Amino acid sequence: MDLYCLMGNPVEHSRSPWIHARLAELTGQTIRYDRRLAPLDDFAGTLAAFRATTEGQARGCNVTVPFKFEAARLAQHLTPRAELAQAVNVLSFREDGIHGDNSDGIGLVNDITHHAGIELEGSELLLLGAGGGAAGVLGPLLQGGPRRVVVANRTLSKAIALVQRHAALALQHQVTLEAWALDAVPGKFDVLVNATASSLAGGAVPVSPQVLRSGALAVDMMYGPAAAGFMQWARDHDAVPRDGLGMLVEQAAEAFAGWRGVRPPTAPVLAELRAIVEAR
Repeated sequence: MDLYCLMGNPVEHSRSPWIHARLAELTGQTIRYDRRLAPLDDFAGTLAAFRATTEGQARGCNVTVPFKFEAARLAQHLTPRAELAQAVNVLSFREDGIHGDNSDGIGLVNDITHHAGIELEGSELLLLGAGGGAAGVLGPLLQGGPRRVVVANRTLSKAIALVQRHAALALQHQVTLEAWALDAVPGKFDVLVNATASSLAGGAVPVSPQVLRSGALAVDMMYGPAAAGFMQWARDHDAVPRDGLGMLVEQAAEAFAGWRGVRPPTAPVLAELRAIVEAR
């Protein structure tokens, strides 16, 4: 049997095995998808052990925090979007080596446009954070055609570096791309994406609510209890809250399509998953 897994630390909370099982059912694919907990100091060893397993044929894995940058360094081949992000969340094992991709950004864009029904073209967008999560989504967000994108981060130098790496893509799509410190963001925005660890850590939203236009879409990459504080903050300030469940399903579908060569439906999977999460 073809084997896949989610590799990270922690992984026990992840919904990825359930999602990929449903994607396989809906497309008639036979796979097994597990979780693999990697020690913080031995991602490479855990990856090698999975590739060498005799339980079946290891074909690939998803990579989650904190290993997305390391996964990019270990891959022998990177897609253009993974190379730009310098972060990888999808690994494929092929005859010529390990191929790395990043499906986070297209997953986020597909959720915003297909499920939330929001057009990015011509919008003003604020991206909070400059780590692996932000790096993975900035390129596809720029390709969505917003008028202006601001990357805001606690450490300004990291935001500047991320913006500089994406400057050519922003110019290609005629997007104004800026870097600011979190406490100095100018203007108001139609879409806010929280790619910081604030929700995961149980902290406050790291930016003033004054950045939100009335009715703005406020998206947190987290979901479940971790996103509850952000969601309430958005409601309290006249924004439309959205958690990361849709992004999770869409990025999984993108990975699945790359592995299996078939595009799975996502709307029923997202509806079922949201019902499960909200029932708990």
